[in-house]
Amino acid sequence: MAEEDSSVEIHVEDGDSDLRNRATDSADVSVQEVGDRIDDLTLDDNLDAAKKKKKKNRKKKKEELPKQTDPPSVPVNELFPSGEFPEGEIQQYKDDNLWRSTSEEKRDLERLEKPIYNSVRQAAEVHRQVRAYIRKILKPGILMTDLCETLENTVRKLISENGLQAGIAFPTGCSLNWVAAHWTPNSGDNTVLQYDDVMKLDFGTHIDGYIVDCAFTVAFNPMFNPLLEASREATNTGIKEAGIDVRLSDVGAAIQEVMESYEVEINGKVFQVKSIRNLNGHSIGRYQIHAGKSVPIVKGGEQTKMEEGEFYAIETFGSTGKGYVREDLECSHYMKNFDVGHIPLRLPKAKQLLATINKNFSTLAFCRRYLDRVGETKYLMALKNLCDVGIVQPYPPLCDAKGSYVSQFEHTILLRPTCKEVISRGDDY
Repeated sequence: MAEEDSSVEIHVEDGDSDLRNRATDSADVSVQEVGDRIDDLTLDDNLDAAKKKKKKNRKKKKEELPKQTDPPSVPVNELFPSGEFPEGEIQQYKDDNLWRSTSEEKRDLERLEKPIYNSVRQAAEVHRQVRAYIRKILKPGILMTDLCETLENTVRKLISENGLQAGIAFPTGCSLNWVAAHWTPNSGDNTVLQYDDVMKLDFGTHIDGYIVDCAFTVAFNPMFNPLLEASREATNTGIKEAGIDVRLSDVGAAIQEVMESYEVEINGKVFQVKSIRNLNGHSIGRYQIHAGKSVPIVKGGEQTKMEEGEFYAIETFGSTGKGYVREDLECSHYMKNFDVGHIPLRLPKAKQLLATINKNFSTLAFCRRYLDRVGETKYLMALKNLCDVGIVQPYPPLCDAKGSYVSQFEHTILLRPTCKEVISRGDDY
């Protein structure tokens, strides 16, 4: 029995060593496999990390907003991919309207109007960027036609011109010296900007018919600075005084008081700056630059009140002349009458020209250069016929006394339910 036991023990030991050998072999295999797997995992991790980095870089590239070029060519809606455009300057209402700034009901009204506000803010941002560029390139010796076409083409790019949905609101006014408004060069005009000129640059932009009407004056000779300052401060005063339930006559009186507190010395002679009494600011409607209400720039105007939700162009004209304008010079500005009904036309050319006007401008103002641009030729007789029957209204240049100088500044404001927004305000003025 004893011998049997010892032989069994020896057998078990042999088997045990065999098991150990197998275990060692399998352990060696496992270590190798694990090593290979670790290498594979490391490679996978590196690949994943590289992919993540690429994704992050892509995200960073996407997050980088496009910047405006010089000269400007990137549409403004690409610079604001969120679709939200910058708010203008906010001014609070005064006195009896102070409650509006905290009224929840009025805030709800504004939320409903947000798409309209955003459209007009987009038009204002285009205006700011275009005028910033034009100020940089303005210099004596520039051909006025080149100036206007550069400005208008820049507007078309930045606003992504699209028929009557987005584009130029009216012709570029670049009236010189004693010409106060409504002058732009017709085709073939060779007028050149001079060092001693005082130029009013008045241009408009629109989105869906919501118009921004804004103007400033350029003078290279510093002796005109007080004249420019007079109209700039008078315009700011008009903006400050404007508000819901404010009488238009009160705004005019405040403007005149500031304007006529200025004097300017030109070539050794001192002039008191005068408000041009027959020029006004105006309410603005959709596709309607003059919507019916006038904002005087002298005292004694109409007693009509401003109302909630209205847009106004607050503009002032300071003059060293008589302070009164009359129509003169060759006409360039025209506009289809807003409320005109059907009027029968006999001239086939007049019918065809009216179709062109309806398609390209509707009730927005246009000039002869714009008709040339859309391919119209030999249209003066047809245009006169449209004016004679009352479908189109001509707007000739408005001039003070020859030899005088006129300056102008203008902003578009919106009388929101809770506050007053100076939509076209920029860092420049």
